[in-house]
This record gives sequence, C-alpha cells and structure tokens, in this order.
Amino acid sequence: MMATTHVFTGLAVVAPVAALAPEFATPLAVGAILGGLAPDFDLVFAHRRTLHFPVAGVALAVPAVALAVAFPSSTTVALAAFAVAAWLHAASDALGGGPEMDPWNDRSDRAVYDHVRSRWIRPRRWIRYDGAPEDAALAVALAVPALLVFDGRIRAVVVGGIAVSLAYALLRRRLVAWVPDWLE
Repeated sequence: MMATTHVFTGLAVVAPVAALAPEFATPLAVGAILGGLAPDFDLVFAHRRTLHFPVAGVALAVPAVALAVAFPSSTTVALAAFAVAAWLHAASDALGGGPEMDPWNDRSDRAVYDHVRSRWIRPRRWIRYDGAPEDAALAVALAVPALLVFDGRIRAVVVGGIAVSLAYALLRRRLVAWVPDWLE
C-alpha cells in the first residue's frame, strides 16, 4: 500500500478519539501520521523487514494505548497513536503485494517479515500493489474520517495526501523505469 494509505489508516483509527477529546486532536494526528510513515524508513535497508513489525508491533501498541488511557497527555496520546499506526502499517502490508518495485508481476512470496516467527508472511494481494487503483480508492475512503474530524493544518495535510495518492496511482507503473538500480 501507499504510504498515504498507511497514514490515512492511522488517522481513521484516531479520528473517533479526537472527536471525543478534541484537546488531543493535534497530538493524535501527528502521532498517527508519523507512525503511518515510520516503517517505510527502512526502504534503504531491508524493506518491510528492518522497521516493520506486523506481529511484535502489537506488544508495543497495546501498552502505549493503556498508558495513554491511564495518563492522558499530549505526549502519551501521540506515542499511542504512533505505535498503533506503525503496527497497522506493518500488519497491513501483508494485504498487498511484495516489496519489489514491480509487484504486479507477482514474483515475490514475501510481503512483510514476522520477527516473532523468523519468517516472511506471504502477500495476500488484496491490494495488488502500492498505487493500484484499489489502493487509491482505499486511501480516499480512509481519508474521509480525518477530513470530518480534523481541521486546519491537519486537514490541509490530508487534502494534500489525497492529491499525492491520486497522482501516484496515475503514474505508479511508469515510475519503475525511473528507480535507480541500487534501490531495487
């Protein structure tokens, strides 16, 4: 899935909390945005292995949420949102194709690495590849709760993210030719 789809997933999860506790809306949104993006910082390492924790991530997310519930503050809710969004990002990567630059060729049987079992989880290909039409549709649908709940800069980020998602989806298959060989 696209990075924006992961960000919108995190925002959709925290949107109901932000609606109930608007004083924490910004920290929740910032935590969800950063958590949705963070696992993909492993692109230059072993992508979908170094910073992706689809199973073990829940062991961080649950205590972070419990801490935020027990001691609500801007910091604890932001950390909880970050942990949940990062875990959802890693877990949902198994729903797409493999981590290669052209996953529409169905070459890989590796979607995301499970550190608990020391093995790769196979791709389900419900979202055929990042930037596929169904990925763009999912991104837009997941952005709706954020558009309804957040305002100001967060809403502007969401609108910008939708534009990036749609542009990326239109260009995705052509971008492979522009990727440097060392990134493949």
